[in-house]
Amino acid sequence: MAEAGDRRTCTLTTQDNEREATWRERALNAEDALKAAQVEILTQRTRIGELLGQIRDLQAEWTEEAIQRITTENTTLKQRVRQLTADNRTLDERLKAARSNLRFQDRRIADLESQIADPGSAT
Repeated sequence: MAEAGDRRTCTLTTQDNEREATWRERALNAEDALKAAQVEILTQRTRIGELLGQIRDLQAEWTEEAIQRITTENTTLKQRVRQLTADNRTLDERLKAARSNLRFQDRRIADLESQIADPGSAT
C-alpha cells in the first residue's frame, strides 16, 4: 500500500513538474512577446511624433491666403484645360473636314485634267 502511495506521489510530482515547465515556458514566451510589443510601440510612437512634426511644419509653411490662391489657380487651370480640350476637338473636326474637301478637290482636278488631256471623250 505504501509502495502504491509512493508511486502515486511520484506520478503526481512528475505531472506537476511537467505542468510547471509548460507554464514557465508560456510565461517566458509571454514576456518575450511583451518586450517585443513594447519596442514596437516605442518605434511607432517615435514615428507618429516625427510625422506630426512634419505636418506642423507643412501647416506653418502655407498660410490660408496661399492655400486659397493655389486652390483658385488650380480651378482656373482645370477650366483652361477643359477649354483647350474642347478647342482641340473642334480643330480636329475642322482638320478632318478640310482633308475630306482636299480629297474631293483632288479627284475633281484629276477628272478635269483627264478631260483636258482627252477632249474627245468628254460627254
